[in-house]
Amino acid sequence: MQTAADAGDAATLLAAVPAGRRVALVDPRFVGHVHALRLGLTDPRFPAATVPGALTAQPEARGALLRALHRTTAAVGAGAPVVEPDADPAPEDRTVPGRIAVALEAEGTAVQRPALGSLVAAVPTDPEQQAAAEAGLASVDDEAVRLRNAVKAHDGFFTTYCISPYSRYIARWCARRNLTPNQVTTASLITALIAAGSAATGTRGGYVAAGILLLVSFVLDCTDGQLARYSLQYSTMGAWLDATFDRAKEYAYYAGLAIGAVRGGDDVWTLALGAMVLQACRHVVDFSFNEANHDAVANTSPTAALSDKLDNVGWTVWVRRMIVLPIGERWAMIAVLTALTTPRIVFYALLVGCSLAACYTTAGRLLRSLTRRASRTDRAAQALADLADSGPLARAVAKVAPGLPGAFTAPAVALLGTLVMIGGALFLPYGSPLTVAAAAVYVLLSGLAVARPLKGALDWLVPPFFRAAEYVTILVLAARSDVPHAVPAAFGLVSAVAYHHYDTVYRIRGGTGAPPQWLVRTIGGHEGRTALVAVLAAVLTHTSGFTTALTALAVAVALVVLVESIRFWVSSSAPAVHDEGELA
Repeated sequence: MQTAADAGDAATLLAAVPAGRRVALVDPRFVGHVHALRLGLTDPRFPAATVPGALTAQPEARGALLRALHRTTAAVGAGAPVVEPDADPAPEDRTVPGRIAVALEAEGTAVQRPALGSLVAAVPTDPEQQAAAEAGLASVDDEAVRLRNAVKAHDGFFTTYCISPYSRYIARWCARRNLTPNQVTTASLITALIAAGSAATGTRGGYVAAGILLLVSFVLDCTDGQLARYSLQYSTMGAWLDATFDRAKEYAYYAGLAIGAVRGGDDVWTLALGAMVLQACRHVVDFSFNEANHDAVANTSPTAALSDKLDNVGWTVWVRRMIVLPIGERWAMIAVLTALTTPRIVFYALLVGCSLAACYTTAGRLLRSLTRRASRTDRAAQALADLADSGPLARAVAKVAPGLPGAFTAPAVALLGTLVMIGGALFLPYGSPLTVAAAAVYVLLSGLAVARPLKGALDWLVPPFFRAAEYVTILVLAARSDVPHAVPAAFGLVSAVAYHHYDTVYRIRGGTGAPPQWLVRTIGGHEGRTALVAVLAAVLTHTSGFTTALTALAVAVALVVLVESIRFWVSSSAPAVHDEGELA
């Protein structure tokens, strides 16, 4: 920390700071809570941020900061106003940091202004203001505010009332010992994997231990986000780890339950894979709908208005959050049922609960889409195309096929292709060449569905239809093969492909775009993988070679996807983010 004699001296001192470091300006008259300064000066997610009397700039905004400081210094020295003559600047914009923030915004640099709530941040100019600021400072416990703000603003009922009241204190304990959110995230993953291993023993003691450990893992899962908010340690890597580890933990636990059930003489691998497929398809509905609509123009509907009205009726908020069976409620149900019942009952409950949740959320989204008059952007259309995960076969069809007219053509064609593919896998004789023909029709229809930009009211349904077609086809063909270990191999394949699809989602959310096209081409796209599995089922009918082929495909997809994904996220220049979106 260095003290500048005046604004000109501040410019000299700032210019001397190494280019790769964050800098901050604080008015020496500043009176406020430490956490108010922390919110304004240490959050890594924004290139520039300000609170009354203080301003910070990340390396990418340093140049703009120096230019604004020089302009402000010249203007103040000349006695000219920094704001428009007829403007009435807010008190915080009359300080040097405030004037610079206004100048930065005038140049086009976004300046974050965090909501301080009851926290005090002020630059008093007379004794009366000084006394008021000091009184506000004494009346508010900024540590209590910091702990309260560490909890996600919108969370599920179980998380809000059964976890967060104490997990926030665990987060503070971790912060005081310099533990990072990523370390807590990793601890949560390890705990969940141990829980999966306990479930895999197939004993009652193992199931009880698994249920307890799964809840401990969830407490740590809540703690990592609260630690990030408490200590403002947001990062791109952290958001990615938090998102992908949640899926890895849940699906590894499903596998552990299936292994434990087999040890007890009950093969539930098909149910385990079905639960994973249903959960993954639920997620892609959420992701696809949100990507299609979050920046749409005229994005309103009577259904959305009704939802907003219900948000003002407290009990309906919690009921609607619980109906969707978010991660807290879901994991609590899984943990309790694991300890008290059998894996088969756990998966039945998951399939029923997640099916009802999927019907509720999808129906609401359909109503919103049909009753709103939104104009979707090119960015949204590109996001949907990336989520579709079309490979070289579908892209080749889309390139030569004319775009089919009609507002609902794309989802209708995608649904038709999905029904043809799943229907063929379900009802045609197993191993029949007709299943391969159904796959060929699916490739053709999947290409036609993406031949035009996905800007229609229901075009967000295209990626979920493709996910359902691929995942369910793999599930059905493996289950019908009557080959030992085919379904566990299919579980591994769907896990690897689902990881790729989740990775795509979080790259788009991070503003870095989808995975590179060479990766999508290498792993075949959704239609290529679906067709390949259909061919393998026809060629390797009722032989152990089908299990071997599924395993080899799973390993190949996993290696390619994981290596590229880890390379990207470790070296990513994406802005620091923290997921506050869906309840997962």
